[in-house]
Amino acid sequence: MPTQPRAPQAQPTLANTNRWSTRSLVTMALLCALGVLLSFVEFPLLPGVTWLKYDASAVPALISGFAFGPGGGIAVGIVGAAIHGILFADFSGAVMNMLVVSAFVGPSAWLWRRFGSAPGRVASLAAGCACMVVFAVLGNLVITPAWLGVPLDAVVAMIVPVLVPFNALKAVLNAVLGAAVYRAVRPLLDREGIGAGQEGRSHG
Repeated sequence: MPTQPRAPQAQPTLANTNRWSTRSLVTMALLCALGVLLSFVEFPLLPGVTWLKYDASAVPALISGFAFGPGGGIAVGIVGAAIHGILFADFSGAVMNMLVVSAFVGPSAWLWRRFGSAPGRVASLAAGCACMVVFAVLGNLVITPAWLGVPLDAVVAMIVPVLVPFNALKAVLNAVLGAAVYRAVRPLLDREGIGAGQEGRSHG
């Protein structure tokens, strides 16, 4: 018997495996540039501690983490810190900023995207702030004596009166500014379809 001709088979479609769309990558690049610009605007937070200054360069990284996930936030923070370090030839400062911003943005963004309630969002920011303070202290214990020549005993003596309060205040400012700005720009991001995926079920 003659064989029946086979029915034409549909060609498999190639799915886009990129985690972020081109529009998302452009948005992340803009946030990175904004972070670099903000790193030039700095001021002291504690009276008498003028060598420790605050800048809001971590805020765009946090917004990127909320919108695109912890990977996107950490990437924006690290690239921004690296660019600032290259511009000022400050290798130790760049390493310190990379460590601190990663410790802050990573947990905050990861938990933020899993909790939809307001208490959950607050807890996610609190966790990020705590991690930032811990890693800032650890980083100072290693980087400051190694690269800046400050005796370890002097760094240890500054932990309670200087390093912890400064970095705690810095973390809280970053968290408040980041959450406020993200809530303001989120409708625009949603309308443009920018983001790495859905967040928690309920949105606060």
